[in-house]
Amino acid sequence: MNPILLIPARLASTRLPSKPLADIGGVPMIVRVLRQAEAAKLGPVAVAAGEAEIVAAVEAAGGRAIPTDPALPSGSDRIHAALGVLDPGGRHDMVINLQGDLPALDPAQIRAVAAALEDSGADIATLAAEIRDPAERSNPSVVKAVVAWDGTGRLGRALYFTRATAPSGEGPLFHHVGIYAYRRAALERFVALPPSPLETREKLEQLRALEANMRIAVARVDSVPLSVDTPADLERARKILS
Repeated sequence: MNPILLIPARLASTRLPSKPLADIGGVPMIVRVLRQAEAAKLGPVAVAAGEAEIVAAVEAAGGRAIPTDPALPSGSDRIHAALGVLDPGGRHDMVINLQGDLPALDPAQIRAVAAALEDSGADIATLAAEIRDPAERSNPSVVKAVVAWDGTGRLGRALYFTRATAPSGEGPLFHHVGIYAYRRAALERFVALPPSPLETREKLEQLRALEANMRIAVARVDSVPLSVDTPADLERARKILS
């Protein structure tokens, strides 16, 4: 397959205003994510930017950014809009959607989600890591992936995603890592679908795909990348990456 890597970014974060431009060791966070994506060496990388300030920061660092409508409702809609500008001829048949708040994302995890899509034949692929901290098992901020794993325990099929503690009973739970690889046709189908009932209830966009009978492959990874959502997360990222 022929991947393209897109990073949606916008400034309107309630918990951490102007989050993509947050300085981490002298580098805007969105540029750090861009560099990690480039290091995966899978294909061209671009930022799908909701505001001119993000475009300016990316271009100042030598990257490519595509302006998109700030009113677009989701990152998936944003990368779809940018894809139409970058590749109107459809040369890229795999679209990797990376969150713009993962400044320490391991390039190997980006390669893992691409391999999961290609190896599984699924419509979409994503990642999950086993929960090690007992407090995360009941934390609604930690999205759990309920997965039917294959015999190796490294690749599986998503059955559900939830903020609740699931499945119940003894055994491991898995923390969903929200990066995705889409087959291009699957992305186009996905963004054309209306929000689904379970998506609205759980506030988890990926449930729209499951409710539409789209298959989501899940690759197991060993750790959850640091996600910067709050000022405290930002300070932690600065300590780790400075």
